[in-house]
Amino acid sequence: MKIYDISQEVFGCQVYPGDPAPEKKILSSIEKGDLYNLTTFSMCAHNGTHIDAPFHFLKDGKTVDDICLEAFVGMAYVAEHHGIVSGDDAAEIIEKAKKQNPEAAKRILIKGDVEVSSEAAKVFASSGILLLGNEPQTVGPQNAPMAVHLVLLGADVVLLEGIRLAEVSEGVYFLNAAPLNLSGADGSPCRAILIADER
Repeated sequence: MKIYDISQEVFGCQVYPGDPAPEKKILSSIEKGDLYNLTTFSMCAHNGTHIDAPFHFLKDGKTVDDICLEAFVGMAYVAEHHGIVSGDDAAEIIEKAKKQNPEAAKRILIKGDVEVSSEAAKVFASSGILLLGNEPQTVGPQNAPMAVHLVLLGADVVLLEGIRLAEVSEGVYFLNAAPLNLSGADGSPCRAILIADER
């Protein structure tokens, strides 16, 4: 068994333009004579590696705590692509995933510097997937991400953004990207990992 950490380190993570960056504050330090080390921190729910809940763009969408953990935990398929993901590309990715493992086809992670098009979003949404992950900090065009989010989140497809797949090859893995249990939240950071069965 090999475990791949596909998460960004929080305090040095990428931040979507305009979002506040994570901040760390040391409250107590053994080195300074305190009895213990104690840290507090603050961050945006969408910093670094994080999930988007439907509520992020939909007034009546599910919040983080409303989403079944099955969406975040289970078999997943990693597909490599670079550039814009077209509708045909999305259909090909789904088909390859289904051939390898139908359960993994429910959670698609795209390796590479990609931009999911509206056409691709419609294909993914209509395929019944539970989760779509990508390496950029947002799915869709960075300067106009709303349309793609509305298609995917409107179909209750959870988004896993800001993952790191450089060390991961295409194929089937076990994914655990469970978010923090944040009541009423539109998103959450997570420690996403992939497990490969190397028997």
